[in-house]
Amino acid sequence: MIEAVKAAAAGLEKEAGVKTGLAVVIVGDDPASHTYVGVKGRMAKECGFNSIQHTLPAGTTQGELANLVASLNDDPSIHGILVQLPLPKHLNSDAIIQSIKPEKDVDGLHVVNAGKLATGDLETGLISCTPAGAMLLVRRVHGEDLSGLNAVVIGRSNLFGKPMAQLLLSANATVTTAHSRTEDLASVAKGADILVAAVGRPEMVKADWVKPGATVIDVGINRIAAPERGEGKSRLVGDVAFAEAGEVAAVITPVPGGVGPMTIAMLMANTVTAAYRANDVILLPF
Repeated sequence: MIEAVKAAAAGLEKEAGVKTGLAVVIVGDDPASHTYVGVKGRMAKECGFNSIQHTLPAGTTQGELANLVASLNDDPSIHGILVQLPLPKHLNSDAIIQSIKPEKDVDGLHVVNAGKLATGDLETGLISCTPAGAMLLVRRVHGEDLSGLNAVVIGRSNLFGKPMAQLLLSANATVTTAHSRTEDLASVAKGADILVAAVGRPEMVKADWVKPGATVIDVGINRIAAPERGEGKSRLVGDVAFAEAGEVAAVITPVPGGVGPMTIAMLMANTVTAAYRANDVILLPF
């Protein structure tokens, strides 16, 4: 995917003289957010983008942030705008996200982009990066048409669960959206040919939740104590008990190193797609 993005960005610059522009906005000093933004910025530069970062103090007001987004909306050299979440608690995140022009909303969180996905329009909107990346992994295993396959998505968030279910449905899978209120969640999960876990509970999905031969996509990222590494040390795990579930599944994504890098890749793909559309150039589908 990254190689395809690099080629597309280079092609746009060569043919139209346009350098793909991505602006990332971060407010405050949350260490995890700064880590994520750093990774995104480095990848954007690697892809040949003009990558701009706006780092604002934690005390930034709603109006100041809104004014910055408005100026980026109006800047023709910026094709993608990403506001790193979470924002400090005194800021209204949703109002900011919805103020981004839908055609520059490379996170795919604007209601226009969410609505296009919900109504089956995968061609003219921008799809939320994590479900888009997870879907690419599913397609790499099962192909474009998921007819006859049962998919279970554990999690119903607007950020991931709902758009993931809609993508699977668009590919003709039979989809169940499960969640914390689902009765006998383990048996629902075990019926899945494609099992996607996005609940935010460390290693909740055990081997006996997994159908033999299933494809398991783990979207969770949880930090747990790792005393074996020393006092106060921690490690990252997913929502799936990787070692035991991996004995049963045919394909399983690791955490870290699975869906996370795909999310970054799809952010780059959305940005170069937005740049092509802004310049009325038809982009070959990724």
